[in-house]
Amino acid sequence: MRSWIRYALAAVLTAVLGAGAHARTPSDTLVMAFNIDDIISLDPAEVFELVGGEVIANIYDRITMHEPENLEALVGGVAESWEVSADGKTITLKVRPGQKFHSGNPVTADDVVFSLTRVVKLEKTPVFLLNQFGWTKDNVDQHVTRVDDMTLRLHIPEDLAPSLVLNVLSAGVASVVDMKTVMQHEKDGDLGYEWLKTNSAGSGPFKLVSWKPNEGVVFEANPGYRHGAPGMKRVVLRHVPEPAAQRLLVEKGDADIARNLSADQVKGLAGNADIRIQTDPKATSVYLQVNMKDPVLSKPKVREALRWLVDYEGMTKSFLEGQFKVHQSFWPSGFFASLTENPYKLDIEKGKALLAEAGVPAGFEVELDAFNSSPYSDIAQSVQDTLGRAGLKVKILQAEKKAVYTKHRGRQHQMILTHWSPDYLDPHSNADAFSSNPDNRDEAKLTGVIAWRGSWETPENTKLTADAKKEVDAAKREQMYLTLQRNVQTDSPFVFMFQSIAQAAVRKNVDGFVSGPSFDLVFYRNVKKQ
Repeated sequence: MRSWIRYALAAVLTAVLGAGAHARTPSDTLVMAFNIDDIISLDPAEVFELVGGEVIANIYDRITMHEPENLEALVGGVAESWEVSADGKTITLKVRPGQKFHSGNPVTADDVVFSLTRVVKLEKTPVFLLNQFGWTKDNVDQHVTRVDDMTLRLHIPEDLAPSLVLNVLSAGVASVVDMKTVMQHEKDGDLGYEWLKTNSAGSGPFKLVSWKPNEGVVFEANPGYRHGAPGMKRVVLRHVPEPAAQRLLVEKGDADIARNLSADQVKGLAGNADIRIQTDPKATSVYLQVNMKDPVLSKPKVREALRWLVDYEGMTKSFLEGQFKVHQSFWPSGFFASLTENPYKLDIEKGKALLAEAGVPAGFEVELDAFNSSPYSDIAQSVQDTLGRAGLKVKILQAEKKAVYTKHRGRQHQMILTHWSPDYLDPHSNADAFSSNPDNRDEAKLTGVIAWRGSWETPENTKLTADAKKEVDAAKREQMYLTLQRNVQTDSPFVFMFQSIAQAAVRKNVDGFVSGPSFDLVFYRNVKKQ
């Protein structure tokens, strides 16, 4: 296996360097050219990045699942079935029999209890997803309990719709890890955290062989997976940050799929009979956020001006064509309770007038943090140009995604251009991030709450968000989320711009690659080569 890793990386590098001879990918191996620079950790208790989420989705099964065969249905994963008490406060889960971890250990209720309580006790970025149940590191052992070897019970202190709880259990934080294997690597009471950042202990279709930052990720098939052995024996995510290099690889056959091509490069492949373009609508949003600690950016008229100083249509009709559409609310279109109104367009004069009303007619200087990869670098330049026409002097600070994430989570940005994908397919996933901030103190460290990252205190929206997650009447609940989206759209630190559409260049002999609406609904197990 190690020799094949060296072969795969060497083959890709040969193609990038333009050597005359090149190797085709093996028939039992899927090689994807992909920008993977956002991976910070592969521990499900910590992963909160797009590519990292995709990786663990193929290593671990979750308590509930959206399977690649039917992405719309929420079904049992590690849990075969569940019962909800009459008051909605208790959920009893039955673990699916016959499942095994990659180690060979059986999957039991103890593993599920350990996995959930471990997330809460480690208190990493995505812990807020489980904290909303009313679970804390001090009480979680009382609320998540073993009944017998294959049964566990969840008590939910908060008033929540049971459907919301079950949806949360399909998120990455509900990945079930092998308790015995993880605890064999525990150091100083860390629950195996340092080890699991770069290793895996799952029961999913693939197991992790290697992750080397800025090089690649290698998976090996799990032949004992509950749905049967995957179609590919190996999967390699090769870190190729440049879209032009990705195109070269897929054209030559040294990659089976290229994941980050620009719109122009996709058009350039139109006449290539060996490649098809797979298009998948995504729930990923692209937005600007200002830091409300900034005395100028916090002014309502300044923030309103920013919404009129973005060339939404110009970007989607040029370098973003076919890969993004204009969408100006926090919950993506195509899902329950989505607001599809797009009231803003580029209007320099209106932006100038609003800046004058705010007392800054001459504009001001502002730093914009952005990813150093396509298309974000191009979007940042467009924003720099249009804001500049209204007198704002924008300095773009570009960095790898993991560095931008770290700055954002530390509330250290002035203005930031970034993206977001929901953790589960319920509007509360995004509402909880963008319209709620229960504790705005720096020491609260609500790093998974985007409103907190921008220091936005919003008590009215926070209360409405809390009420919406309790509402069991679907029609009333929908109206509550529509109200929240309108509130955030018109008066918040956010400028929502786009919703993404994934375009992957796929070799004609490759079938079965499933790229679902969210970052962690991307599946490799059904891929086959003709």
